[in-house]
Amino acid sequence: MNHFPEIGIAIVAPGGYAPDDAAVARGIARLEERGCLVHNYYEADKKFQRFGGTDIARVEQLNAAASDPQVQIVMALRGSYGISRILPDIDFDAMAASGKLFVGYSDFTAFQMGLLAKTGVSSFAGPMFCDDFTRDEPVDFTLDQFWNCLRGPGHRVQARAENNPVLDIEGQLWGGNLAMLTHLLGSPWFPEIDGGILFLEDVGEHPYRIERMMLQLLHAGVLERQSAVLLGDFSQYRLGLLENGYDFDAMLGYLRERLPVPILTGLPFGHIRARATLPCGARARLISDQEGFELTMSGYRTL
Repeated sequence: MNHFPEIGIAIVAPGGYAPDDAAVARGIARLEERGCLVHNYYEADKKFQRFGGTDIARVEQLNAAASDPQVQIVMALRGSYGISRILPDIDFDAMAASGKLFVGYSDFTAFQMGLLAKTGVSSFAGPMFCDDFTRDEPVDFTLDQFWNCLRGPGHRVQARAENNPVLDIEGQLWGGNLAMLTHLLGSPWFPEIDGGILFLEDVGEHPYRIERMMLQLLHAGVLERQSAVLLGDFSQYRLGLLENGYDFDAMLGYLRERLPVPILTGLPFGHIRARATLPCGARARLISDQEGFELTMSGYRTL
């Protein structure tokens, strides 16, 4: 078991609340067993509706964690929904100046895109406290990816994948949850990235909805400015009775014909247990062939 003495981890709930209070205690104990100093800014008795606190309280959690000198890592409790409501109230300059390493995915994509758009500072698309640290049996791949990436100075993800284009490109790595990205289009919190490597994932979205959001990014002029699109996990959707052969593979084939950018599949990232950690905003090199790809990342904040 790896130990990380004197690393301060702040838990904040900018989105949803924890459905299991006992699991929160278990996760804190697990981190403390590894030598981490846990600063829990989430208060279960102050959850509000579907959120981990009122809008004001959730902003205050972020501010408190960012200003805590004993904290190096600020980790989202969980995703769900909520950051969209507080984006105008987040002081991204203060978040960047704090030097903290912000970690999360799903709804947390909105925070990460805002941080990148407003300040150019990287963050980490990686684990969240629930359920990556609270489940009965944590996934070694997920946690090893997390700690190795944050240690730096670089990081690498390798994957087996068939039928991807042959590529050797470099660019800025950015992205996250597809629904959150399209939600931010036209806002001050959407980064303007040229020549980037855009990674995407989503959960519970029917293939036609994925296609529609990808076309929205296309029509907005985002995709033609990228060097590649790297797809993670898209799962937990249900096909209808009238699909007539239209499934994820059919949708992917259409996008590969229609979009002016190479599309790769197989990235181990998304709403899955075994998840890579990706430094959003880092420099990256993507090498792909017919059997798989290697993504190497550098030039991001580390521990």
